[in-house]
Order: sequence, then C-alpha cells, then structure tokens
Amino acid sequence: MSDYLRPEISALNLQSVSVLGLAHIGDAVYELMVRTWLLSSGKSTAKGLHGSAVRFVSAKAQAVAFTKVHTHLTDEELAVFKRGRNAHVHSVPKGSTHDEYHRATGLETLFGYLYLNGQTERLNVLFALIVEGG
Repeated sequence: MSDYLRPEISALNLQSVSVLGLAHIGDAVYELMVRTWLLSSGKSTAKGLHGSAVRFVSAKAQAVAFTKVHTHLTDEELAVFKRGRNAHVHSVPKGSTHDEYHRATGLETLFGYLYLNGQTERLNVLFALIVEGG
C-alpha cells in the first residue's frame, strides 16, 4: 500500500484484522472527521476545537451517534458493528456505561472497516447523518 490516506485492503486481508484493530483505526478516522467538520463549521481556536471534539468523540456521544445511523446500515455494516460491540474490552472509561462503551466500540469498528475498505463515500454519508441530525 502506498496511499495511507486512501487505503483499500482486500476483503480477505480485512477479515484478518482484529475487531479491536478496526476499532483503533476507526476511532482515529471518526475523530479526524469530527475535527474536519468542526473546522469547516467555523471553530478556529485550539481550545474551542479540542473542547468541541471531546464532546463528539466520547463513548457516550458515539453511542448516541450510533442511534442516528443504525436504521441506515446495510446488513453487512450491522454485522461489522455487532462484531465490534461484542468485542471483549478490558476497561470502560469513567463517565460511560458498559452499554455505551460497547456501542461506541461497535461504531468505531464500523468506521475502521469502511475506511480500510476504501468506502469513504459511505463514511461521509453516515457521518453526515450523525452531525446533521439525520
């Protein structure tokens, strides 16, 4: 792979990536999308960007984000989400419930899967549903 900002990993290789590996990259993709959206929405100070981004990328906020997209997911996407949601995690951050954290991990897994699969248009559709109140 030579374009790390536009990866397209084969379906076979993508199946070998661990669920938590997908969630790890999905967390970064989701946060980058949030930060980009905030900048394009007029947030310009580092303090304002950071505070706003934190409100969107917390487990609690990501669990809410899932509720905005879940009815729009394909069967394949829902299966990927469920793999992430059901992953065995060792700790849950303060300020979120187990259920919220598991839904957030599922959303991150989905975003990681779509990103690594080169489905950036689909990522944009789902992200728009989250931030534009879909």
